[in-house]
Amino acid sequence: MSNYKALYNEIQRLVASPAVDKNDFKGSLIAALTNNGLETEIRNTVFHWLRSRGSLHSRSVPHIQTADLSYLKKAQIQWERRIQKSLNSTCSKLNIPLARISPAADRNELIEKWNELSTYDIDLLEYRPLYAPKDFLDMLVSIRDPSFKKQPDELNWDFSHVQIGVKTLAQLRQVYTELAQGMPLLGVNPNMPATENFPNLEAERTHNGEKVLGSNHAPIAQEFLKRGSPRALRGRLWSLVLGSVIKDNDVEYYEELKTMILQYDIVVDKLIIKDVHLTARDDDQYFVFEDLLYKTMLCFSRDSEILAPVTTDSSAGGQVIHAVLQGKPATLENTLVLPPSGVIPFHGFTMYATPFCYLYDDPYTIYYTFRAFYLRYWFRLHTVSSHEQGIVALCLLFERLLQCHEPQLWAHFKTIHIQPVRVVFKWLMRGFSGHLPPEQLLYLWDLILGYDSLEIIPLLAVTILSFRKENLLQVNTQQNVEAVLADLSSLKVMPLLQLALLKE
Repeated sequence: MSNYKALYNEIQRLVASPAVDKNDFKGSLIAALTNNGLETEIRNTVFHWLRSRGSLHSRSVPHIQTADLSYLKKAQIQWERRIQKSLNSTCSKLNIPLARISPAADRNELIEKWNELSTYDIDLLEYRPLYAPKDFLDMLVSIRDPSFKKQPDELNWDFSHVQIGVKTLAQLRQVYTELAQGMPLLGVNPNMPATENFPNLEAERTHNGEKVLGSNHAPIAQEFLKRGSPRALRGRLWSLVLGSVIKDNDVEYYEELKTMILQYDIVVDKLIIKDVHLTARDDDQYFVFEDLLYKTMLCFSRDSEILAPVTTDSSAGGQVIHAVLQGKPATLENTLVLPPSGVIPFHGFTMYATPFCYLYDDPYTIYYTFRAFYLRYWFRLHTVSSHEQGIVALCLLFERLLQCHEPQLWAHFKTIHIQPVRVVFKWLMRGFSGHLPPEQLLYLWDLILGYDSLEIIPLLAVTILSFRKENLLQVNTQQNVEAVLADLSSLKVMPLLQLALLKE
């Protein structure tokens, strides 16, 4: 791990210091580690190492009789080829190279405008996003289990043929116990009474949160997030849980990524800048962060440390494009993986990063916390896999919950020939970013981190449909259904989820 060397040197220094007594080596070393704060550092490192080794797990729902799900992996490989083809045809159409060494003039302009990239003027009129959530959903719906016999005239209505085990509402209640047991949560009522002498729950949670941060122990911070974080502490708590507290080597690595942006001009940069234009720049909540988002997303595209975890995940496919620099011979040193991160952006990709701008001032912490979140959760939302928390499983969980708990709505959608998943897919694929107001979104992401699970996203989607049920039952076209669900600005996430999970 990146902090191994520094940690090892620190412990060596401590062992050689008078704080460790040769005659009681073990006892005095453990005491010295504790007093020095190195014990929690070691514990946190073990916690992050274990998290990075064990991916999100399903807790209790196995695949159905170990069904053969290899067709999902094949679908991901075909999908990646399709995106790559689309990228190549964009380059051909616009007559631009996949990658080239940046001309000196471009490089100097970038250096000059690095802190206000919104003033960096390039013509992006001809650039189009390679795909949008709707295209991804069309592909997902077209996937068929080869062993599943379909009637000749039957439409691909839902994901019920995919044999991934998903939880029932009763099982979700066992996971989200703090919500299901009606414990006091932040984000429900700011003036909720508190225990002891605190004026309200917010004050009590802030006091306890400071203690958690004082302990500097990541698993305790994760546990704390289950009941919502006070706004003032959220950034520090998330960094602690995700292991994105900035050290010197992180700053150095970030600067290396910046150097690579200046050195090489790749077509993905234009797609990223265009995506920021189309999403955050036009969003009332996020336009002020435009400059920070360019930095974050461009560094992300250059970060080869993202490539390995995403492409080696056993439940996803994983293919990359190799591009030879324009005007150079096709040798190894002139070949780049394109993009170095292995992630080709789609329409709305920037929205995975926007909320972090509310939590941190400096670009380093924004970048590393976003990256850690992406590697733990977000990449699952735009890759096809058999993982119990991949996008296919989340769509299936949404459908099962809706069918079981809102049969009237399910039947209504069936009657008016609208797939319910079509209505909510953009929420699922973006983790609700850009759809919920930032404050509510951050409460939702507190829960993703606290419970280390994405299953809360489809649960919230079902709950919103439930909440707007009366209006939905009165409309019968896709356009009107979307109009009923277009504005989520008045929703409060915590009370809605609590209502959905409280024991009946």
